Amino acid sequence: MNGSPILTQMPKVGRSLERRTARDVIADKLMVLVATNMLRPGDELPGERELANVLHVSRETVRGAIQTLAARGIIEVSQGSRSRVANVDLSDVTVTIASPNAIDSYDLEAVHAARLHIELKVVGDAAENIDDDTLRKLETLLEAQRLGGDDAMRFLICDREFHVAIYRACGNPLLSDFVTDLYTYMMNYRRSAMSRPGAIEASYKDHSDIVEALARRDREAVVAAFRHHLMRIYETTKELLAEVGRTERSMGKGGKTR
Repeated sequence: MNGSPILTQMPKVGRSLERRTARDVIADKLMVLVATNMLRPGDELPGERELANVLHVSRETVRGAIQTLAARGIIEVSQGSRSRVANVDLSDVTVTIASPNAIDSYDLEAVHAARLHIELKVVGDAAENIDDDTLRKLETLLEAQRLGGDDAMRFLICDREFHVAIYRACGNPLLSDFVTDLYTYMMNYRRSAMSRPGAIEASYKDHSDIVEALARRDREAVVAAFRHHLMRIYETTKELLAEVGRTERSMGKGGKTR
């Protein structure tokens, strides 16, 4: 599995992938999950087997990646218990082209418009260029999403792999990296949104429709399915941001209600 073309096309996270091991690449993938708030301080990591299945590598590779991050103080490893995310700030880490802080500085309307303008072009190209290996990976990720149940963190780990695999299939690495940066927008709110009843089920249905259209190499259907998916992300993020705004306005300093 370590020879997967998807694996070798990982974002560079600020440095070259030349002569880097699969363990290093997976360590970067896990670090990105922390940097974008998919994984938060104190979160328990999924087991090695589960991560290996989602990331399409061996358990030994996952174990080595976790050891690498533990040595850097990003992951805490304890004997007899699950590894946890350390209390570390990685907000300045470059995900592909920009840091999460840079993307989050834009308002929702601007990011949504950019995703509609660029992402639909990217996934349309992916429909025409996607290979069988990527389609098989997407099917595996769909199954992992199904097995993850109502766990928002596990779903979003799969979700990122799912989206990035499709972006990479477009054939233009610069565009795919740019769209991946847009994908990370307000990820802390996305995790809260995915924790709501029915959210994971709805997103899983969107993903299934996308994979079906990709398998047919039907550009029009892929673009339509992704547009529907992006509108769902936009609406749920907008609702959550509005709720947070109302809560902040109703609270005084020190968390006291006005």
